[in-house]
Amino acid sequence: MLKFYADVHRTKKNGEGFRITYTTDGTTFKHIDSFSEIPARPGDKLFMDTLPPQYTDGAIELLRRGVEVYYLRRLTLLKKMRREHKLPKSARGDIRALMSIEERWFRRVTGDFLVLRRMILAYRSLLKTHQQLLNKYRALSEAEREVLKPAISSIEKQLEEMAKKIDEEAGKRYPAYNVLLEGLGIDDGLAGREALAELLTYADFVNSSLRGLKKLLGLYKPTSSSRREYWRLYDGRLHRAVTRLAMTYYKNRPSGRQCWELVKKIRQLVVTAQAPG
Repeated sequence: MLKFYADVHRTKKNGEGFRITYTTDGTTFKHIDSFSEIPARPGDKLFMDTLPPQYTDGAIELLRRGVEVYYLRRLTLLKKMRREHKLPKSARGDIRALMSIEERWFRRVTGDFLVLRRMILAYRSLLKTHQQLLNKYRALSEAEREVLKPAISSIEKQLEEMAKKIDEEAGKRYPAYNVLLEGLGIDDGLAGREALAELLTYADFVNSSLRGLKKLLGLYKPTSSSRREYWRLYDGRLHRAVTRLAMTYYKNRPSGRQCWELVKKIRQLVVTAQAPG
């Protein structure tokens, strides 16, 4: 079994493209344009710093070959290791830092995860654009608002279409998804369905402790002594997903306690659904 370590970095030409540098020994490095070019065999492992959505198909190809694919859960760890080992901020320096990080800090991915993740990232991008347009809309005069209305309407239509695709894929790929829809009584509201799919994609409701989920989803205010640990685990995008789902579930703007009660219910339903027998 070989372990491959890869750094995905932006190209210098325009900053929009990416380039992959990889190694197995930290001494010899090679440059490629796609993960599918890595000569990994069944049973080999690939560890990387980040996995841009553009490389989803290449990563899925490796999975089909029987290669285990992992990416770093928190990029801040890379900076920490680079500093501890006095490594330069370069592709090779990042890879050597990556090689010093324990395997438990990497997330192993599946084809289902990668497909849903790519769609969710697109949805998040649309959601961000929609919010920016709404903020501008509120600051304009009535006459000026007319200019933005078609753009906002177009984004809302795209959000609905993407949420529908995510809903369909989650129903096919996650057995617990349909169980949760029925258990939570979510019959309509595509935004709520997308939020549920997002939570199932990124949060491990079976193996994570309640405390771990609470930290990840940002459902408590940390004390000053635990603030650093809190921010290392907290994911603001998942916090917003919980809020969107709770709005669908409670039919109003939920409190933090209501969001937490909903998360506990989701965890219970998922654990029950996956229990043997």
